[in-house]
Amino acid sequence: MIKRLILALFFLCTAGVLSAQLTYGTTGLLHAPSAEMQKDKTVMLGANFMNKEITPPTWYYHTYNYYLNVTFFPWLEVAYTCTLFKAEALGLKPYGYTGFTNQDRYFSVRLRALKEGQFWKYMPAVVFGTSDPFTSSGDVINSTSGNGYFCRFYVAATKHVSIGKEEIGIHLSYLYNKRLEYKLNGIAAGISYNPTFAPDLRLIAEYDSKDFALGATYLLFNHLHLQVEMQRMKYFTGGLAYKIYLK
Repeated sequence: MIKRLILALFFLCTAGVLSAQLTYGTTGLLHAPSAEMQKDKTVMLGANFMNKEITPPTWYYHTYNYYLNVTFFPWLEVAYTCTLFKAEALGLKPYGYTGFTNQDRYFSVRLRALKEGQFWKYMPAVVFGTSDPFTSSGDVINSTSGNGYFCRFYVAATKHVSIGKEEIGIHLSYLYNKRLEYKLNGIAAGISYNPTFAPDLRLIAEYDSKDFALGATYLLFNHLHLQVEMQRMKYFTGGLAYKIYLK
Protein backbone atom coordinates (compact mmCIF):
# COMPACT_ATOMS: atom_id res chain seq x y z
CA MET A 1 0.00 0.00 0.00
CA ILE A 2 2.80 2.44 0.93
CA LYS A 3 4.67 1.68 -2.30
CA ARG A 4 1.51 2.36 -4.30
CA LEU A 5 1.03 5.70 -2.57
CA ILE A 6 4.62 6.70 -3.26
CA LEU A 7 4.32 5.72 -6.91
CA ALA A 8 1.04 7.62 -7.16
CA LEU A 9 2.71 10.71 -5.72
CA PHE A 10 5.57 10.31 -8.18
CA PHE A 11 3.29 10.20 -11.21
CA LEU A 12 1.08 12.97 -9.87
CA CYS A 13 4.04 15.28 -9.47
CA THR A 14 5.51 14.44 -12.83
CA ALA A 15 2.20 14.95 -14.54
CA GLY A 16 1.49 18.21 -12.84
CA VAL A 17 5.39 18.84 -11.55
CA LEU A 18 14.14 23.33 -14.82
CA SER A 19 17.38 22.55 -13.93
CA ALA A 20 16.81 20.51 -10.80
CA GLN A 21 18.07 21.40 -7.41
CA LEU A 22 20.04 18.71 -5.69
CA THR A 23 19.12 17.31 -2.32
CA TYR A 24 22.29 19.22 -1.40
CA GLY A 25 20.46 22.49 -2.08
CA THR A 26 22.43 23.28 -5.23
CA THR A 27 21.85 23.13 -8.98
CA GLY A 28 22.32 19.67 -10.45
CA LEU A 29 20.44 16.52 -11.30
CA LEU A 30 18.72 14.59 -8.49
CA HIS A 31 21.63 13.65 -6.26
CA ALA A 32 24.46 13.84 -8.81
CA PRO A 33 26.21 17.01 -10.01
CA SER A 34 25.79 18.66 -13.38
CA ALA A 35 27.48 21.64 -15.05
CA GLU A 36 24.27 23.62 -15.44
CA MET A 37 23.88 26.96 -13.68
CA GLN A 38 20.92 29.07 -12.62
CA LYS A 39 20.32 32.43 -14.24
CA ASP A 40 22.39 35.29 -12.85
CA LYS A 41 20.96 36.72 -9.58
CA THR A 42 18.64 33.75 -8.92
CA VAL A 43 17.78 33.02 -5.28
CA MET A 44 16.29 29.68 -4.20
CA LEU A 45 14.65 28.91 -0.86
CA GLY A 46 13.90 25.21 -0.54
CA ALA A 47 13.35 22.15 1.60
CA ASN A 48 13.46 18.38 1.06
CA PHE A 49 12.25 15.17 2.64
CA MET A 50 15.37 12.98 2.81
CA ASN A 51 14.92 9.22 2.82
CA LYS A 52 17.43 7.56 5.17
CA GLU A 53 18.76 5.56 2.19
CA ILE A 54 20.07 8.73 0.53
CA THR A 55 21.79 10.25 3.58
CA PRO A 56 25.09 9.32 5.29
CA PRO A 57 24.74 6.48 7.87
CA THR A 58 24.64 9.06 10.70
CA TRP A 59 20.99 9.50 9.71
CA TYR A 60 19.55 6.04 10.36
CA TYR A 61 16.12 7.68 10.17
CA HIS A 62 14.26 9.77 7.59
CA THR A 63 15.04 13.46 7.91
CA TYR A 64 14.56 16.87 6.29
CA ASN A 65 16.79 19.67 5.07
CA TYR A 66 16.28 23.27 4.06
CA TYR A 67 18.54 25.70 2.24
CA LEU A 68 19.27 29.12 0.81
CA ASN A 69 20.94 29.20 -2.61
CA VAL A 70 22.21 32.31 -4.43
CA THR A 71 23.75 32.57 -7.90
CA PHE A 72 25.78 35.75 -7.43
CA PHE A 73 27.25 35.70 -10.95
CA PRO A 74 26.68 33.50 -14.03
CA TRP A 75 29.75 31.54 -12.93
CA LEU A 76 29.35 31.47 -9.10
CA GLU A 77 26.70 29.72 -6.99
CA VAL A 78 26.74 29.45 -3.18
CA ALA A 79 24.35 27.52 -0.95
CA TYR A 80 23.83 27.11 2.80
CA THR A 81 22.09 23.88 3.78
CA CYS A 82 20.81 22.58 7.14
CA THR A 83 19.90 18.92 7.75
CA LEU A 84 17.84 18.05 10.84
CA PHE A 85 19.02 15.76 13.65
CA LYS A 86 16.74 13.85 16.02
CA ALA A 87 17.27 14.28 19.75
CA GLU A 88 17.28 10.51 20.22
CA ALA A 89 20.24 10.16 17.84
CA LEU A 90 22.16 12.83 19.76
CA GLY A 91 21.56 11.18 23.13
CA LEU A 92 19.33 14.03 24.32
CA LYS A 93 16.23 11.99 25.15
CA PRO A 94 17.20 11.55 28.85
CA TYR A 95 17.22 15.35 29.07
CA GLY A 96 13.64 15.61 27.92
CA TYR A 97 14.24 16.35 24.22
CA THR A 98 12.50 14.37 21.49
CA GLY A 99 12.07 14.70 17.74
CA PHE A 100 14.09 17.07 15.56
CA THR A 101 16.03 19.35 17.90
CA ASN A 102 19.33 20.12 16.16
CA GLN A 103 20.82 20.43 12.68
CA ASP A 104 23.96 19.94 10.65
CA ARG A 105 25.00 23.02 8.64
CA TYR A 106 27.26 23.31 5.64
CA PHE A 107 28.14 25.49 2.64
CA SER A 108 28.33 24.48 -1.02
CA VAL A 109 30.15 26.37 -3.79
CA ARG A 110 30.00 25.87 -7.57
CA LEU A 111 32.32 27.61 -10.08
CA ARG A 112 31.71 27.43 -13.80
CA ALA A 113 34.99 27.13 -15.73
CA LEU A 114 33.52 26.77 -19.23
CA LYS A 115 30.19 27.73 -20.70
CA GLU A 116 28.53 25.27 -23.05
CA GLY A 117 29.65 25.99 -26.62
CA GLN A 118 31.99 28.76 -25.43
CA PHE A 119 34.91 28.13 -27.81
CA TRP A 120 33.48 25.33 -29.94
CA LYS A 121 29.88 24.41 -30.64
CA TYR A 122 30.40 20.90 -29.26
CA MET A 123 32.17 22.06 -26.09
CA PRO A 124 30.39 20.98 -22.88
CA ALA A 125 29.92 23.24 -19.90
CA VAL A 126 32.36 22.49 -17.04
CA VAL A 127 31.81 23.23 -13.36
CA PHE A 128 34.02 22.65 -10.31
CA GLY A 129 32.16 22.27 -7.03
CA THR A 130 32.23 21.23 -3.40
CA SER A 131 29.72 20.62 -0.63
CA ASP A 132 30.44 20.49 3.10
CA PRO A 133 34.25 20.77 2.72
CA PHE A 134 35.00 21.63 6.38
CA THR A 135 34.81 19.45 9.48
CA SER A 136 35.03 20.54 13.10
CA SER A 137 38.79 20.15 12.80
CA GLY A 138 38.86 22.47 9.80
CA ASP A 139 40.49 19.92 7.48
CA VAL A 140 39.30 20.61 3.95
CA ILE A 141 40.38 17.65 1.81
CA ASN A 142 41.77 14.88 4.01
CA SER A 143 38.88 14.47 6.46
CA THR A 144 37.90 10.82 6.97
CA SER A 145 35.43 11.48 9.79
CA GLY A 146 34.08 14.39 11.86
CA ASN A 147 30.99 16.38 11.04
CA GLY A 148 31.58 16.96 7.33
CA TYR A 149 28.87 14.39 6.66
CA PHE A 150 27.99 15.55 3.14
CA CYS A 151 31.57 16.31 2.05
CA ARG A 152 32.33 15.96 -1.64
CA PHE A 153 34.51 17.58 -4.30
CA TYR A 154 33.69 17.21 -7.97
CA VAL A 155 34.16 18.30 -11.56
CA ALA A 156 31.11 18.05 -13.83
CA ALA A 157 30.51 18.40 -17.57
CA THR A 158 27.18 18.87 -19.34
CA LYS A 159 26.23 18.91 -23.02
CA HIS A 160 22.73 19.32 -24.47
CA VAL A 161 21.98 17.47 -27.71
CA SER A 162 19.06 18.15 -30.03
CA ILE A 163 17.24 15.15 -31.50
CA GLY A 164 14.67 16.51 -33.89
CA LYS A 165 12.57 18.94 -31.89
CA GLU A 166 13.56 17.34 -28.58
CA GLU A 167 16.59 18.08 -26.38
CA ILE A 168 18.50 15.68 -24.16
CA GLY A 169 21.09 16.67 -21.57
CA ILE A 170 24.11 14.41 -21.08
CA HIS A 171 25.90 14.84 -17.76
CA LEU A 172 29.18 13.33 -16.56
CA SER A 173 31.09 14.04 -13.35
CA TYR A 174 33.79 12.72 -11.06
CA LEU A 175 33.30 12.89 -7.28
CA TYR A 176 35.85 12.58 -4.51
CA ASN A 177 36.01 12.55 -0.74
CA LYS A 178 37.86 10.57 1.95
CA ARG A 179 34.91 9.84 4.20
CA LEU A 180 35.04 6.40 5.75
CA GLU A 181 31.29 5.99 6.15
CA TYR A 182 30.01 7.82 3.04
CA LYS A 183 32.50 7.55 0.19
CA LEU A 184 31.59 9.35 -3.01
CA ASN A 185 34.59 8.40 -5.09
CA GLY A 186 34.13 7.70 -8.76
CA ILE A 187 32.14 8.48 -11.88
CA ALA A 188 28.60 9.85 -11.78
CA ALA A 189 26.45 10.26 -14.86
CA GLY A 190 22.94 11.18 -15.89
CA ILE A 191 20.53 11.95 -18.71
CA SER A 192 17.85 14.65 -18.60
CA TYR A 193 14.98 15.24 -20.98
CA ASN A 194 12.71 18.27 -21.34
CA PRO A 195 9.79 17.30 -23.63
CA THR A 196 8.64 19.99 -26.04
CA PHE A 197 4.99 19.38 -25.11
CA ALA A 198 5.79 20.26 -21.47
CA PRO A 199 8.92 22.47 -21.41
CA ASP A 200 8.75 23.00 -17.63
CA LEU A 201 8.82 19.25 -17.00
CA ARG A 202 12.18 17.50 -16.73
CA LEU A 203 12.74 13.73 -16.54
CA ILE A 204 16.05 12.50 -15.10
CA ALA A 205 17.88 9.20 -14.87
CA GLU A 206 21.20 9.16 -13.01
CA TYR A 207 23.95 7.21 -11.30
CA ASP A 208 25.44 9.24 -8.42
CA SER A 209 28.57 7.02 -8.00
CA LYS A 210 26.66 4.90 -5.43
CA ASP A 211 23.11 4.31 -6.63
CA PHE A 212 20.85 4.57 -9.65
CA ALA A 213 17.78 6.83 -9.47
CA LEU A 214 14.86 8.03 -11.55
CA GLY A 215 13.04 11.29 -10.97
CA ALA A 216 11.43 14.39 -12.33
CA THR A 217 11.23 18.11 -11.70
CA TYR A 218 8.61 20.68 -12.62
CA LEU A 219 8.77 24.46 -12.59
CA LEU A 220 5.31 25.78 -11.74
CA PHE A 221 4.35 29.41 -12.45
CA ASN A 222 8.05 30.11 -13.20
CA HIS A 223 8.82 30.19 -9.45
CA LEU A 224 7.79 27.01 -7.63
CA HIS A 225 10.20 24.17 -8.34
CA LEU A 226 9.15 20.63 -7.42
CA GLN A 227 11.35 17.54 -7.41
CA VAL A 228 10.69 13.83 -6.87
CA GLU A 229 13.24 11.03 -6.87
CA MET A 230 13.07 7.25 -6.58
CA GLN A 231 16.51 6.12 -5.41
CA ARG A 232 17.29 2.57 -6.52
CA MET A 233 13.84 2.88 -8.08
CA LYS A 234 12.13 2.30 -4.71
CA TYR A 235 13.14 4.89 -2.06
CA PHE A 236 11.29 8.19 -2.29
CA THR A 237 12.97 11.57 -1.70
CA GLY A 238 11.33 14.83 -2.70
CA GLY A 239 11.18 18.54 -2.11
CA LEU A 240 10.28 21.96 -3.37
CA ALA A 241 11.93 25.35 -3.75
CA TYR A 242 10.79 28.87 -4.45
CA LYS A 243 12.88 30.73 -7.02
CA ILE A 244 13.30 34.52 -6.88
CA TYR A 245 14.87 36.42 -9.78
CA LEU A 246 16.59 39.60 -8.61
CA LYS A 247 17.57 40.66 -12.11
